[in-house]
Amino acid sequence: MNPAPFTFDLLARDGRARAGVFHTPHGEIPTPVFAPVGTAATVKAVPPRDLKELGATLVLANTYHLFLRPGDELIARMGGLHAFMGWDGPILTDSGGFQVFSLKEIRTIDDDGVTFKSHIDGSLHRFTPEKVIAVEEHLGADLIMALDECAPPLDRAYNEQALRRTHAWAERCLRAKTRADQALFGIVQGGVFDDLREQSARFLADLDFPGYAVGGLAVGETKEQMHHVLDVVDPLLPEGKPRYLMGVGTVEDFFETVARGVDMFDCVLPTRLARHGAALTHGGRVNLRNSALAEDARPIEEGCACYACHHFTRAYIRHLMQANEILGLYLASIHNLHFLLDTMRRIRESVLTGTFTQFKHEMRNQAF
Repeated sequence: MNPAPFTFDLLARDGRARAGVFHTPHGEIPTPVFAPVGTAATVKAVPPRDLKELGATLVLANTYHLFLRPGDELIARMGGLHAFMGWDGPILTDSGGFQVFSLKEIRTIDDDGVTFKSHIDGSLHRFTPEKVIAVEEHLGADLIMALDECAPPLDRAYNEQALRRTHAWAERCLRAKTRADQALFGIVQGGVFDDLREQSARFLADLDFPGYAVGGLAVGETKEQMHHVLDVVDPLLPEGKPRYLMGVGTVEDFFETVARGVDMFDCVLPTRLARHGAALTHGGRVNLRNSALAEDARPIEEGCACYACHHFTRAYIRHLMQANEILGLYLASIHNLHFLLDTMRRIRESVLTGTFTQFKHEMRNQAF
């Protein structure tokens, strides 16, 4: 189940924090790693050239959205996602399960799969484990996710039912997979319930996936509950396989969850905040539309190495935001991406040098 194109080298530990390298057909992914989200085969407002300059080594795309538009078969005819979106580095696609299951009013779940209506035109579609694998194989990402059922984290009865489906679907995804150049990850579910999370981690570990995602977190539970779930699953997942925490992307979460053995992250946060005029800095978020910045000659953040901070003032970027100029969204986006990618780079370096705990302590008092 672990084909040659995918190997994970664990290079260092500092407590439970890990640093490694995940080898894929489209390049190495140094871990821990933050993956910018390119939902519709694009990281909003940021071209692949700039992602490379920012140091991104992994990009996420969304199976549900690409299945609906432009269609996975069209993307396959265009040479797959790498050729289609002009990104030659590693790509991860989720299964679309979270998006489908979040459409509570327009989907129906059964043991075989889920039937749903498109949020675009209302057309009716069905995802089964076999269908999702076929779609992800058409898309051609390096890392693909099994179809799972993301349940409300605090609902015990729902999670018991969803876990049974998630495990059955994981087995079906494994049987359906045909491409050796794609690594299929299983997804640990079970809400906030220790016994269900333990059951899920053990069951999926026995299936020997090349990597493991932890799903169903950052969806309504407290931070303490999220951290506790990771405390439960960390010792149960294979040490020599990467662990992916889905949909998490704040600096605070990076430190707390890397400290609990997580290797991979993704989140829409940096580009979504940028589209709303917010910039991430070590002193907290900056509202780039604030009138107080109208004559502010400073960069978004002093000492930042990103293109926006090297070349433009807060006053100019505020002007762009106020004038609804696209350049403003672009500059804010690359700054926010740089902020998170650089933070993760520094976290990785601290694990490699055995100073992660110290670095975490130093950063704890900063406002993010």
